[in-house]
Formats: sequence, C-alpha cells, structure tokens
Amino acid sequence: MRFCFIIEAPYRNEPMPVVVARQLKEWGHDVDILEPQASITYLSGLSRAGYDAYVLKTVSDGPGLSILEAAEAAGIAAINRPQAIRQVRDKAVAITRAQAHGLPVPHTYFVAHRDLLYQVPEEDYPLVIKPTNGSSCRGIYKVTSQDDLATLDLTGAEGCYLLAQHYVENGNFDIKLYVAGTQVYGVAKRSPLHPRVEVDKHRIPITIEMRALALQVGDIFGLDIYGLDVVETTNGSMVVDINDFPSFGQVPDATTIVAAHIIEVASRRVARRLNNAPPARLIDISA
Repeated sequence: MRFCFIIEAPYRNEPMPVVVARQLKEWGHDVDILEPQASITYLSGLSRAGYDAYVLKTVSDGPGLSILEAAEAAGIAAINRPQAIRQVRDKAVAITRAQAHGLPVPHTYFVAHRDLLYQVPEEDYPLVIKPTNGSSCRGIYKVTSQDDLATLDLTGAEGCYLLAQHYVENGNFDIKLYVAGTQVYGVAKRSPLHPRVEVDKHRIPITIEMRALALQVGDIFGLDIYGLDVVETTNGSMVVDINDFPSFGQVPDATTIVAAHIIEVASRRVARRLNNAPPARLIDISA
C-alpha cells in the first residue's frame, strides 16, 4: 500500500508517528513524508498521487488538518478522519458530544474570556479551568473558590476560549487509555492538577468498565487511533479529555500495533471505496 504521513513541525524530531512510518516501510509499503511547514502541497494533484491513505498526528490549529480534509475530499482515506479530529480538538464540542451520548464527564461551562469566570455558580467549585483548544496538559488550572480568580495566572491559555469544569475528587493521578481499533492499553501518569504527587508513568491493567468506556468513545467520535484521560472517582471512571493519535508512551510494541491498525483501516476503506464505485460506462461500438 501507499501512505502519505503528514508530519507537522513539532513532531519532526519526535518518535511518534515517524517510527510508525518507518515500520510500514520495513514491511514493504511505500511511505512518503509531507511536511506542510517546510513545503507547498499540490492540491490539484491529490487524487492522482496514488496514495491509499493519508495519516496525520496534528497539533491544535496545525496546517496538516486542512491537507487531510483536502485528501478526504479527493476520495482518499484519512486516518483519523478530519471531522473526528476537529470534534475532539475543540474541547467544548468534545465534552458536549460526550455528555449527549451518556459518557461520564464533569459539569462544564463555556467561558469566552476570563472575566466571565465569576459567573460560574459558587456551588460548582472547585473548578478546573482549561483552554478549549489545549493539548499536552498545558494551560490547566484548579481553583477552589471565586477568591482565587483574582490571582489566577492564565498565561498558558492566553487568547483562548475557556472551559470551567467541576473538579471531582479522585486518586490524584490520571489514567491514560490508549486505543488502536479494539485494542486498549492503560497507563498511570501524573496529574497536571497534582504536580507534587509523584507518579511514575507505568502500564496498568484495565478494568472491563475502562475498556468499554474507551471503545464507546471511539464509536461516538469515529476515531481510529486515539486516547482518553480518565480519573477514578467514587462513582467510577470519569472522562476528562479525549485526543486523537496520542504518543502511546509505555505501551509495549506500540509501533507495530499502530502500524498494523493503519493498514487494517486503510485496507477496509479502500475496499469500501472500490465496492461503492459506479460501474464502468459501456459504449456500444458495434454501430
């Protein structure tokens, strides 16, 4: 198969997804790397390039998503699908869609600018405040009362819309669930809200509930390769974040797992496209 990996500047020197591209090459597939911040992209030739799928791991508001959408518009498989990426990248949309489908998520408010934080009812404190387009645990803050808002430093969330979520007591660490298709892996990691709580990032066994929750997220958002952050509360697991194409850190054989799933998804979508193609028009040349 032929793949085009869109590698944005922040991931140029990162293992993921470059190691996956290399694995696919070792398995005999053709893989090209497209760096949208280093070269132009010939949109008029997308449909003639001969790729079976475009693969993207993007940053918030990165240029790769536009190219991925263009490739899908040209009839080429996209992994993950761009509409799924956009839904989880905008955390206001993600949290609302998750709640509408019955996922356990915190009570949440959309806040256009910091001065409006004072309108959040006192009974919803403590609050977790985060940017709607945040990633990599940046710009996340916890406040215990309205008095804390006056001194709140939102440097990491400047120029962003905000979410204010009710903080639910938990085990003071996060659980990252990494998913590729139906394979789910759990990793315990330090919480950005409890930086002083020492947690060595390590693989953990997952419960039946966690697995079901992780797969439900994939079904709801239409994601192929994704992750979700959950916390354990007295009422069970609660989803606090969803992201596309995570790093799969601490997951054994992550490279082969992700590469194999990319082949599976691409093969399935190529077959579906061929099966749905209109029949060739026959021309009567006997006359």
